[in-house]
Amino acid sequence: MSLGYKGNLMAQFYLTSMAVALSPASHLRSASLLYKNPPVETRLSVFKDATLSSSASVSCTNIGVTPRGFCGNQLIVKRMRNKRFVGVRCATMEEIGAEKSMIEKETKDRMEKSIENLRSSFNSVRTGRSNPAILDKIKVEYHGTPVLLKSIAQISTPDASSLLVQPNDKSSSKIIEKAIVNSNLGLTPNNDGEVIRLALPPLTSDRRKQMLKVVAKQFEEGKVAIRNIRRDAIKSYDNLEKEKKLSEDNVKDLSSDLQKVADEYMKKIDSIYKQKEKEVMTV
Repeated sequence: MSLGYKGNLMAQFYLTSMAVALSPASHLRSASLLYKNPPVETRLSVFKDATLSSSASVSCTNIGVTPRGFCGNQLIVKRMRNKRFVGVRCATMEEIGAEKSMIEKETKDRMEKSIENLRSSFNSVRTGRSNPAILDKIKVEYHGTPVLLKSIAQISTPDASSLLVQPNDKSSSKIIEKAIVNSNLGLTPNNDGEVIRLALPPLTSDRRKQMLKVVAKQFEEGKVAIRNIRRDAIKSYDNLEKEKKLSEDNVKDLSSDLQKVADEYMKKIDSIYKQKEKEVMTV
């Protein structure tokens, strides 16, 4: 069966040794191919098993013809009639790996930050035992500026059912007391002018259910944060594809790897949530 003109050209391209000279100075390594009397325009694609060896040669298999466009590991072959020079431009595996490493690092850093924020939110939810972290998010209007309570007072746990707040500035004890009352933690401060004592009453069944709802909401917010970070990273890959730095296949493979990273952080969030849920329900 006849392969047709393009098929014959493809076979000739493969069977020739494709004298290739790679330029190390090019950011995206360029190569020159010598070919006799090619047609007006030909576009050849080297698919995923095309590789660049360490000796700066090109090995190509599965050569096919694509009607238009190129990116990533595809080669564009253009020439004019009666010309022997064919220009080739392609991305290297090193460059693709560098882009992946940079984007994945930024993605993991942001996901770690989301995990830290979730832990902080969970710590602010009261459980059956005293924990200074439940006051972490309380803000006090100090000299006209909202500041965190823990930045202007020392907080300790004298026993399992109480907290002790010692203001750095004794004159701020009243505004600290007011902030605690308005915090919706269900605590009644005992202010003697020197320190503020907080007795933690046992959580009722209804109060525990309310706390579980708060924790569940924070859990969902954590998952949404991970999804949004993954979405932003995929957009970065899509932009590189538009800039012809990555191919469509590159983006699919990298996005698949990114999903695995996101799944790992989803498991971390799920583990943290189950632990907090257990703490809230422990009497």
